[in-house]
Amino acid sequence: MAGRLPGTWLREHVERGVRSRRLLHLEPRGTFREQVRIVSPSGEVSHHEHAGFWFYDGTNLKRKYTLMNGQPPSRLNLPFATFEIRFESRDEFVGTDHVHRNTVRYERVSPETEL
Repeated sequence: MAGRLPGTWLREHVERGVRSRRLLHLEPRGTFREQVRIVSPSGEVSHHEHAGFWFYDGTNLKRKYTLMNGQPPSRLNLPFATFEIRFESRDEFVGTDHVHRNTVRYERVSPETEL
């Protein structure tokens, strides 16, 4: 299953009028880049870009962030995301974060997809 993960994945979400669009680029060599576009209810747009390392342990997709908007994160609070994943199809997976009780859905998109 780990061989199915490299590629570009899109996640879109709306909550309380805030719209987010995330592109997660998982490289075969174990690095990732995440681009985020957030639109507030007032229409204000913000962009973020993060990077780090990813791995799959057979159940969980784990990401360790080494850059947050181009800056190294605080050594006291290294961001780490873990989602138990389940493939719905070859081009779609659902991730469950059991710590934060959050479920997300990603779909595979073309590497040229933009925010």
